[in-house]
Amino acid sequence: MTTATVTAPIQPGTWTIDPVHSTVGFWVKHLMVSKVRGKFENFSGAITVAQDGTPSVSAEIAVDSINTGNEQRDNHVRSADFFDAQTYPTATFTSTGVRPDGDDYVLTGDFTLKGVTRPVELKLEFNGVNPGMGAGPVAGFEATTVINRKDFGIDIEMPLEGGGVVVGDKIT
Repeated sequence: MTTATVTAPIQPGTWTIDPVHSTVGFWVKHLMVSKVRGKFENFSGAITVAQDGTPSVSAEIAVDSINTGNEQRDNHVRSADFFDAQTYPTATFTSTGVRPDGDDYVLTGDFTLKGVTRPVELKLEFNGVNPGMGAGPVAGFEATTVINRKDFGIDIEMPLEGGGVVVGDKIT
């Protein structure tokens, strides 16, 4: 495991990812000219900060909770053509390391989707700590990455008559 001591003013312990104040979202090219944006309504996770400041992250996403604002599309993405949510109901992330990257960090880990696990790197921005509103301190982070859906067995081809594809390969 590659680790780096994080000098951010965050207290050691376990910080629960708050689904009320968090989003697991994505976008993908659609019809070669636009972006479909979506999110997952159900997810959970935690950030555990060691005494030396080193964080580790674990998260679980219910893939059947996808919401792109189009019920027909969401049902298709839940199907075996894409997520096969009935067979593989969750996607997971488990960190394997963290390293500084200027003012931000790179969080490495194993991401599992549709039964396939691949290493990924997420750009991690630490947004600070706030005393909160009576329930204890809160910390803010933003993590982004780009994956190729085909790396996770989502290899449906939907070609367009004039060239190109309905759904792009890269998911942000």
